[in-house]
Amino acid sequence: MAEVLAIDIGGSHVKVRIKSDPEKRRFESGPDLTASQMVEGVKAIIKDWDIDRVSMGVPAPIRDNTAMIDPVNLGDGWKGFDFTDAFGVPTKVTNDAAMQAIGSYDGGSMLFMGLGTGLGTCLINKYVVQPTEIAHMPFRRNSTFEDAVGEAALEKHGKKSWREVVLEVCEVLYRGLLPDYIVLGGGNVKKFKEDFKLPDYCRRGENENAFLGGFRMWEDAWKDSLPG
Repeated sequence: MAEVLAIDIGGSHVKVRIKSDPEKRRFESGPDLTASQMVEGVKAIIKDWDIDRVSMGVPAPIRDNTAMIDPVNLGDGWKGFDFTDAFGVPTKVTNDAAMQAIGSYDGGSMLFMGLGTGLGTCLINKYVVQPTEIAHMPFRRNSTFEDAVGEAALEKHGKKSWREVVLEVCEVLYRGLLPDYIVLGGGNVKKFKEDFKLPDYCRRGENENAFLGGFRMWEDAWKDSLPG
């Protein structure tokens, strides 16, 4: 039986999964990876999978089912790329933070914050998905939210200081956007171990939720909720 292929595209790896196989497959991405190279790389590692639909999370703003710009941490050729034509099956494209947010959603209004190479954010309210570009908004003098909590800040200031700033950003956004709860996801959420005390309105997500989000994108509850 054919399945949905979920593709999670990051600055260091492209990861893929289908629902019936819990083991994800991946290959390296990086600053030179073009959209067409990504497609060929995915096809090369899924030859034994029977798929009839694709869901993709791309680290860029999305409109009309494609990237509006080339992702900052990847190569070129993403803007305007026709992924449905390239894969040869119906393909839904959303922002990478939005895909993980959909997989993390548990009702009500939620703000998702993806802590990775940069900062990915997405609001969901009653199944309506609104990707945002909060990462590039000013936070402190001469810096943005992404500058404050991205991987470069983690490496520069260390885990303890970085976590304190992440919690400060959570409080600012919680008070400003009024979500019912905040989910922290992305590759660097592992810096908040399960026994780390988070604010009551904040919870730790799982990276595997990106794939769950990809599967959910084809479900009836979500079919009309994705922008563009």
